[in-house]
Amino acid sequence: MRYGRPPASAAIIAKAAKSVLIYRSDILVGIVSLALRVVLVHLVWQALYAGDASVAGIGRDDAIGYAILGAIFNVTFQPWHFSSLMSRVSDGTVVFDLIRPVGLITLSLGQQFGAVLAGFPRALIGMAVALALGAVPPPTGVATALAFVVSSLLGLAIALLCNLLVAMTAFWTTEIYGAIMVYHMAAAFCSGALIPLWFMPGPLATALSCLPFSAQVFTPLSIYLGREPDMHTLASIGGQLVWVVALAGLSRLVWRRALLRVVIHGG
Repeated sequence: MRYGRPPASAAIIAKAAKSVLIYRSDILVGIVSLALRVVLVHLVWQALYAGDASVAGIGRDDAIGYAILGAIFNVTFQPWHFSSLMSRVSDGTVVFDLIRPVGLITLSLGQQFGAVLAGFPRALIGMAVALALGAVPPPTGVATALAFVVSSLLGLAIALLCNLLVAMTAFWTTEIYGAIMVYHMAAAFCSGALIPLWFMPGPLATALSCLPFSAQVFTPLSIYLGREPDMHTLASIGGQLVWVVALAGLSRLVWRRALLRVVIHGG
C-alpha cells in the first residue's frame, strides 16, 4: 500500500473539494436542506418529549442536541463519496493507477476527504442555525471543545477507512452499488446518527458499541454533550484510536489481497 507525498496528497484533496464546490446550485440546495433538517429535527424531538423533562434517563435538552448534531454528522462527517476507485476497477483503468507515483489508496482517501472539506461550510451553517434556535448548547468549556474536535476527526478517519474497505470489494465483485446502499443504511443506524444508542435496548446498544460505527458519531456527540472531560472521555478517544489502527491494518491486508484480483476488461 503506497501513500503519496504530502504535496501530491494535498493536491488530490483540493481537486476533490473543487469537484464538489463547482456545483453551486447543489451547494445551495444542500445548505438549505440541512438548515431545514435542523429546524424539523428540533420540532420533532420537542414534540416527542412534550412536557417530559427526561426519557430513559436522558434529559430533553441533551436528546434534542444530540439529534440535531447527529443529523449534521450524518450529512457531513459520514462521507458517502466513495472516490473513483469502483469505476476504475470496473473499466480496467485501475491498472494505470497502480503504476502512478501516487498510490491508489492515497487517491481514494484524498478524494473522500476533499468531499468532506467541501461540505464543511454547510455543517457550520447548520450548526449556526442550531445554536441560534437554542437547540444545541455551546460546549461547556475549552477542554470539552478540544476533546470533541479530536474525537470528531478520529470518527471521520474511521468513516473514511470503512468506506475504503467497502470500495475495495469492487476488486472481487466489480459492481458494489447494492453493497453501498446496505452499508449506508447500516452505518447510519449503527453509528447512532439516527437514534442515539441511549434509547436502544441494552443488549443491542452494547453490541453496537463494539462496532466501529458508534465511534464515528455516537462517541464524539457523547463527548460534546458531556459536562467535563474525564477518564471515560479519554477511554472513548483511546477506543477510537484503536479502531483507526485496526482498520488501517485491515485495509492494508485487503489491499494486498485485492492486487491479486485485478482483472483488466477490454484488454
